[in-house]
Amino acid sequence: MNDREKRIALLIDADNAPASKIDEILGEVARHGTANVRRAYGNWKSPHLKQWEAVLHSHAIRPIQQFAYSSGKNASDMAMVIDGMDLLYARSLDAFAIVSSDADFTPLVMRILTDGLKVYGFGERKTPEPFVNACSQFTYVEGLGQVEDTGDAGNQPEAAGLGRIPPKQLRGDTRLVRMLRTAVEAAAGDTGWAHLGQVGNQIGNQASFDPRNYGYRKLSDLVEATELFEIRRENQIVMVRDKRAT
Repeated sequence: MNDREKRIALLIDADNAPASKIDEILGEVARHGTANVRRAYGNWKSPHLKQWEAVLHSHAIRPIQQFAYSSGKNASDMAMVIDGMDLLYARSLDAFAIVSSDADFTPLVMRILTDGLKVYGFGERKTPEPFVNACSQFTYVEGLGQVEDTGDAGNQPEAAGLGRIPPKQLRGDTRLVRMLRTAVEAAAGDTGWAHLGQVGNQIGNQASFDPRNYGYRKLSDLVEATELFEIRRENQIVMVRDKRAT
C-alpha cells in the first residue's frame, strides 16, 4: 500500500498540545497518509482551550467534549484511550497519530503497535521518554517549521526546538551514536559503505527517531554533523561509512 493511501486516525489531547502547531502537525501526518479521523479531546467549556476552539472547524477536527468529573482527574485521557481502542478493533485504519505530551498514552501506543500499526507521536520537549520511545516515530513540535538547512551546524544556537545540537554534543549522546553506528553496520556492504536510505530504514525499525528533534532537517545532515561518518554523494544517492572502518 502506498503511504499516500494510508488511513490514519489523528487523536489530539488538547489539554497537553499546542494549537499553534496544528498546521505543521497536519502537514507531517499528510506525509504518511490521510487523516480520515480527526478528533480533539478536552473540556471545551474551559478557557484553557480557547486557542484550540479557533482552529477546529478550519481543519475539520471533531471536538470530543469530556467534562472533568472530579478534581485532579483527566477524563479526557480516558475518553481518548477508549476511542483509540474502538478504532483499533474496527480494523479500518493503517496508522495512528497521537498528539500529546502526556506519558499516560504509552500503554495505548504499545497496544496499537502489537497489531502491526504504526504510531506517529507529536508533543513538546517536556514529553516523558517512555512515550517518546514507544512511538514508531516521535517528533517534537517545537522543531516543526523552524529548522533551517543553512549555516555551520556548530555555529547554530542551542535553544531547544530552534537551533541545531552541535557536533560535540551529538557525539556525547551515547544512545544516538550507538543507534547510528548499529544501523550503518547493518546496512553496509563488504566495503563498509551503506546506502543512507537503508540506514534510515534500519533506524526506523529499532527506535523512535526524527532528525529534526536534534535540529537537523534530514538524516544526512545529522549523520554528517556527528563527524563520525564519511559521506559520499553520487547524484541523488547518499552513501555513508563509519570512520572506524577506514
